[in-house]
Amino acid sequence: MGNSQSPSTSTDHTFVSASRAFSQKELGDLRSLFVSLASQSQTNGKYISPSVFQAYFGLHGPLGDRMVDLVTRQRKDHQVTFEDLVFAKGTYEKATNNEIEEFIYQLLDVSGDGILGRSDLESVLVTIFEIIFKPSDSDLELSSLQDTVGIFLNAAKFSEHEASMSFEDFRSWCTIVPSVRKFLGSLLIPPDQGRPGSQVPHLLHLESIDSNMMLLRKEYAWHIGGALPQQELEEWKLLYHSSSNGLSFNTFLGNLSHEEGPTVIIIKDKEGYLYGGYASQPWERHGDFYGDMKSFLFQLYPKASLFRPTGANSNLQWCAVNFSSESIPNGIGFGGRVNHFGLFLPASFDQGQTFSCTTFGSPCLSKTNRISPEVIECWGVVTRGVAEQDKHDAPKGTVLERFKEDRNMLKMVGLANSSE
Repeated sequence: MGNSQSPSTSTDHTFVSASRAFSQKELGDLRSLFVSLASQSQTNGKYISPSVFQAYFGLHGPLGDRMVDLVTRQRKDHQVTFEDLVFAKGTYEKATNNEIEEFIYQLLDVSGDGILGRSDLESVLVTIFEIIFKPSDSDLELSSLQDTVGIFLNAAKFSEHEASMSFEDFRSWCTIVPSVRKFLGSLLIPPDQGRPGSQVPHLLHLESIDSNMMLLRKEYAWHIGGALPQQELEEWKLLYHSSSNGLSFNTFLGNLSHEEGPTVIIIKDKEGYLYGGYASQPWERHGDFYGDMKSFLFQLYPKASLFRPTGANSNLQWCAVNFSSESIPNGIGFGGRVNHFGLFLPASFDQGQTFSCTTFGSPCLSKTNRISPEVIECWGVVTRGVAEQDKHDAPKGTVLERFKEDRNMLKMVGLANSSE
């Protein structure tokens, strides 16, 4: 995955090339950082020790050791020079996306044998979760750590006998686990500076609801949040849970009637699979697909995968209520086409469907195309910095009540049962 290189000097063309990616101010800041860390390393200002380097960037374990190995360009002298720092930051943060992912691909080879194997990836994932979900402030117990690592490994593709993962398969894996890609792409940013990929939404719910009943665990929220901007990763609040609210479409819509922001729907079916969708637009009555390209589908168990719009079509969200036409099935859904959705829950909430669809490039999300929901929950994404709408300006009554008013108006002109 890479050859050892001789020590760089100030005249090394690789250093000169890397330094061109930075402004004079940025180079000055890097020089100040180097001086500070070298001083802490007690090396007479000559280099940064691995322990100080790892402590500053919040790295440890095999991942931290491998980062030092790559930053020092595999010299094995355990000395991070200023030229090393510039070269690494330039390659890792300023290069093309392909070059950055090549660096990350080498980083994951923690054994350093030139092969990215399953054991390498497993070791890195364990380290990631230990860094993000610290035991002191997380409910991610050690007993569930391996299970969590497993769902991300299940989404990865290895060669025969799981001997290795190719660079192309690695890039494909990064696409469906954006949280991992985001985290691994920002390791040379200090943790206290809000490192991308480390944010876990604060999950809010009523005290009357047992947290053990909830489908959305913190590691699942982190996975879903990998596709969202920073301002949507602060707080998520539980709006509907079928175990306490009942498997009721009417209650679902009523609970969401005053929510204007994005929502996350999660389903656990009778096969034990967990999956769902992120809806960027409110759930409002439509007679056709609507929404925007921010919506996506995801899997949580037995594998972690996320599927964003491909641009093949605009069949993103579906919310049909009180239609009597067979061509407009009542319920909520994502992607695909009518009666062949990427994910769909009918108004009865007792059955549903999930098919592979070109809208998101997603496969069937469960074991079979026909699903039987066991638990359904919905979370509201609290967008930071966006003021709430004036309650006095909001439409009065629940969603269903407003729909009834719509239908009464349509009946007056003889259009109540026609499609929109």
